[in-house]
Amino acid sequence: MFDERRIERHQLPYFLKVFNRHTDQPIGYLGNVSEDGLMLISQLPMLVGPDFELQLKIVGRSGGMHLINLTASCLWCHEDQTPGHYDSGFMLLQAPQEYAQLVRALRNYFSFHPLEASV
Repeated sequence: MFDERRIERHQLPYFLKVFNRHTDQPIGYLGNVSEDGLMLISQLPMLVGPDFELQLKIVGRSGGMHLINLTASCLWCHEDQTPGHYDSGFMLLQAPQEYAQLVRALRNYFSFHPLEASV
C-alpha cells in the first residue's frame, strides 16, 4: 500500500461551485456536465420549471477568475442518497463557448487514457 500520494488531489467542490448570477450566492456544486445540461447538487431542493441564471467561477492556470454565465431550466429535482442534499437536472438554454471548453476539459481530466504499448 502507498504511504505517499504521488498525484495532487484537487478539491473539486471548491472549483465547481455554482452561483446565482444575480445575487452571487452559492446554490450548489456541479454533479456532472454535458454539452446540453448539468446536474446540480444542493442543500435545498430546486424549483422545477423556471429558468435559472447561473454562474460558474473557474480559476484559470494563471490564477485569474473566469466567469461562465448560463441560463438553464430545471427539469427535475429529487433527494440525493446523501441526507440533506438534492440533485437537480438542468437543460441549458444559453451557454457561452467557455462552457463547452469546460465540458471538454472535465471529460479529458476524468477520462482514462491508456498508454499505447510499444511493439
